[in-house]
Amino acid sequence: MLTVHHLNNSRSQRVLWLLEELGVSYEIKRYERDPKTMLAPPELRAVHPLGKSPVITDDGLTIAESGAIIEYLVDRYGAGRLAPPSGTPERLRYTYWLHYAEGSAMPPLRLKLVAQRIGNAPMPFFAKPVARMIATTLQAGFVDPQLLLHLGYIDKELGATGWFAGKDFTAADVQMSFPLEAATPRGGGAVQLPAISAFLQRIRARPGYQRALERGGKYDNLGAY
Repeated sequence: MLTVHHLNNSRSQRVLWLLEELGVSYEIKRYERDPKTMLAPPELRAVHPLGKSPVITDDGLTIAESGAIIEYLVDRYGAGRLAPPSGTPERLRYTYWLHYAEGSAMPPLRLKLVAQRIGNAPMPFFAKPVARMIATTLQAGFVDPQLLLHLGYIDKELGATGWFAGKDFTAADVQMSFPLEAATPRGGGAVQLPAISAFLQRIRARPGYQRALERGGKYDNLGAY
């Protein structure tokens, strides 16, 4: 039986969603973040040395990293679904967005989260003004402009095609869901950009997405790096 090692409020939610879209049977082993640090529990290191999620185990294999998991699941269980045919322009776009999600979209979102935590972290009173100034300068001078750049680019691309790899829903849309949902609370502008807003409404209305929420539990994407 395929097992998803599922950390609450994490990238593993989109793995559950993909499995629901593919109609694959799976079981969930649950892990909870530390409520103070928001880090994964040490038990995950027994599954994978880095102790992070998502991780799946299937037929004796242990596979980590969202993009690698998605490619594996689509290749093994997709039977031609949720990925454009090889050698097509749509397949190139599909591969691009699978890598873009973590390689380009997530770094400024992580920096945004870190800067926010630096600004709000408990510390001696004399250090707070300095920490807040550093956090504010980092966000205003680098993080927020980068987020606006990426979100504007994504919105334009979605506006032209509706889905990330073209006119059809694919696993690239599953992969890109996480940074766009993370950008909603952190990036500010995502919900105001029409194509991104429409995309989020479409994916959240999908039955597979709803089933994944029911199985995965509470999901607000606020704790993930």
